[in-house]
Amino acid sequence: MSGTLYLVATPIGNLADITHRALQVLNDVDLIACEDTRHTHKLLNHYGINTKTISYHEHNEQQRAAELIDRLKQGTSIAIVSDAGTPSISDPGFRLVRAAIENEIVVVPVPGPSALIAALIAAGLPTDEFFFAGFLPSRPNARRARLTELQSVPGTLIFYEAPHRLAATLTDAYEILGEREAVVARELTKLHEEIRRGRLSQLTADYTEKTDVRGEIVVLIDRNVIDLPIKSTSVAALVDQFERDGMDHRAALKKAARELGLSRAEAYRKLLSEKSDPR
Repeated sequence: MSGTLYLVATPIGNLADITHRALQVLNDVDLIACEDTRHTHKLLNHYGINTKTISYHEHNEQQRAAELIDRLKQGTSIAIVSDAGTPSISDPGFRLVRAAIENEIVVVPVPGPSALIAALIAAGLPTDEFFFAGFLPSRPNARRARLTELQSVPGTLIFYEAPHRLAATLTDAYEILGEREAVVARELTKLHEEIRRGRLSQLTADYTEKTDVRGEIVVLIDRNVIDLPIKSTSVAALVDQFERDGMDHRAALKKAARELGLSRAEAYRKLLSEKSDPR
């Protein structure tokens, strides 16, 4: 008899967010395939689980999948876990699941935490339809091309993003998708959990100025473009007004961008244009 392959969801932060069934499976299987064995051992040690572990990550996935399939054929029961959340969702697992199915090995999901679902239900954006796009490309041109492809998706868009790319991604999203309601969910279930809601222009401005962003991030964007009234006030006029009120130039530009529903980058370009052509 072949063994069984279990896909076990594990906490995305708070170790209490694990099901009784997941703990039972992790305790009962013969082997746990981990994205990072050191990381998983923190969870296993916390719950007194001594099951043997083996590494299974993006760099050894192809070779390790074949080895694990051989073990499953010999009757070994195996659980796959990622560092956090649900295996196969932007994490290793898909290749092994496909191989198990092809070899008529039973695959059993053990559901639980998922960062994208946790972010979606708390975002306040429509949940009836959503599209999870994983990580956007890191290169600007490829990222903008991907966002262009997603312009007409009739559902809430969900992405994972790295802290050092967050401002650039929000800027590209605002310029390509237009003004929409959006949410940045960071460090969900952890001590410094943060969920910031607002228009794309506002979040773009906020995170362009914020340089110390850390942690795991989920970005969510509404399907609907906001129709904004046309404002006749120029960026230059607002900046001058705020500077007369005592703000420095940078703060004045940031506030003007918010007032006009613009990203800081777009406000800066308009400011330069207005000063070069003061008509």
